Amino acid sequence: MKVRQILGLLIAIFALEVNAAGTLAVGNVNAPQGGEFKMNLEEVPTTLHPLSSSDAYASMVQAYVMESLMERSVDTYEWHPALAKEVVVAKDGMSFEFTLRDGATWHDGKPVTVQDVKFSFDAVTDKTNKYKTAHLLSYYENIKEAKVTGPNKIKFIVGKPYFGNFNVVAGMTIVPKHIYENGGKDLNKKLVGSGAYMLDEFDRAKHIRLKKNPKWWGANDPMRKGQNNFGSILMRFVQDGTIAIQRTENGDFDFIGLTSEEYMKKTSGPKWGKEIAKVKMTNKAPKGYGFIGLNLKNPMFTTAKTRKALSHLFNREEMIKKFLYDMSLPAAGPWYQQSDYADPNVKAPKYDPKLALQMLKEDGWAPGADKVLTKKVGNQNVRLSFTILNPNKEAEKYLTMFKENAKQAGVDVNIKLVEWNAFIKLLDERKFEAVTLAWSGGDVDYDPKQIWHSESMANQGSNFVSYANPKVDKLIDEARITLDKQARVKKLREVYKMIADDAPYIFWFNSKFAFYGVNKRVGRPKDTYNYDTGRGYWWLTK
Repeated sequence: MKVRQILGLLIAIFALEVNAAGTLAVGNVNAPQGGEFKMNLEEVPTTLHPLSSSDAYASMVQAYVMESLMERSVDTYEWHPALAKEVVVAKDGMSFEFTLRDGATWHDGKPVTVQDVKFSFDAVTDKTNKYKTAHLLSYYENIKEAKVTGPNKIKFIVGKPYFGNFNVVAGMTIVPKHIYENGGKDLNKKLVGSGAYMLDEFDRAKHIRLKKNPKWWGANDPMRKGQNNFGSILMRFVQDGTIAIQRTENGDFDFIGLTSEEYMKKTSGPKWGKEIAKVKMTNKAPKGYGFIGLNLKNPMFTTAKTRKALSHLFNREEMIKKFLYDMSLPAAGPWYQQSDYADPNVKAPKYDPKLALQMLKEDGWAPGADKVLTKKVGNQNVRLSFTILNPNKEAEKYLTMFKENAKQAGVDVNIKLVEWNAFIKLLDERKFEAVTLAWSGGDVDYDPKQIWHSESMANQGSNFVSYANPKVDKLIDEARITLDKQARVKKLREVYKMIADDAPYIFWFNSKFAFYGVNKRVGRPKDTYNYDTGRGYWWLTK
């Protein structure tokens, strides 16, 4: 229930130099090294390819293996050197010149070069979508060129202002040109980076195993003391939360994510609180949300009134009370309501079957012979009957409640559980009536173009429901070149309201907390940092 997002944070336009004088060492500098950390990835990634992959499961693996020019502090959210040892931002903000550090190598032993950096940029921005990077392209479209300016220097030249220009290039995943330039299907199961861990084994039926990179450049960097302490990381694929909890109790997992229901009801066995800690935490990181996405190309869903009526059949309040123990908020719009960019005046649709039925009748729907609502759209009679493709068993209870409530209003809802990789294929091919999915929170300073701009429909882009609103497009375009945050907030709050009014999704919930279970043999500086849980600073005590 997590998918696809990337970077974007406002940087002031001024000359900036970054060097190793800063510090990332916010963990235990004396942490023990070694041991195998076992975690639940939940799903098998569709592909490990660092250019074309777009699901959160691949991203979780890549976070240990791949690197960027700079990295965020989990405590301050500030940028610090990574593959680049320094960067200079032009006074007019129209170029960023990075200097690569010496000694960084790929996992096959070849050196990281500026040609690799240039290739990484050119591959993402390739206009033919050769590397299947359409889901990333919107973030890079304002960078005009990546130009090698020296043996270890590369300059990114800005074509036009965008509040996230620096963040996009600073956080870009750098890939080895000699591995990824010519492609090949074997690269879906292969992953070559420069990071602290390297891919050791990928068995789609069992697990992914990463092993410590003995030649990682950061191992002797004082800034990174206390980071990447595990000798290896084993990631298993267990979708069922109850089974994952049982396997944690049996020692098969050191770490699992928990839902609020699991935290409250399913983690009360004798080992919990003694051998296994369960953690309820919150931080400043953006919050994701689940949704039912409606294919707006389908005749059933062409009008906003029908879509909004369906939103009134989704009983958020009861679901939050019954399944989420009042630890979530009803989602009101296209990103989490705690964000500065969400209009606080927009409220989530209330569960109201009578209002929903009234709206559907006003929109031309009437009961058919089988009591399912029907309507003539163009030259065809359309029944308000659709199938929701669901890749996550955890979502089934919400969908079942929605199905029963919708039935009372004459709406026929069917639910089909689909394996993750097959689901992504159907999503990319737009072969669905409705889908249930979730977006991760994205970045603190949000850019909605990837999901909500009409340009993001093409080339298997993230706007898979085919939402198009010219006014929304215009405001998104304006917000992207608005460097003043408060002015940008004003524009994006308008976008938030417009999309909420158009109801292309049935929005679910915004979490107030996150939950996880962790074996007591895992050492942790704290439950969470300001902007991340901070697993990169954990260690094993035995």
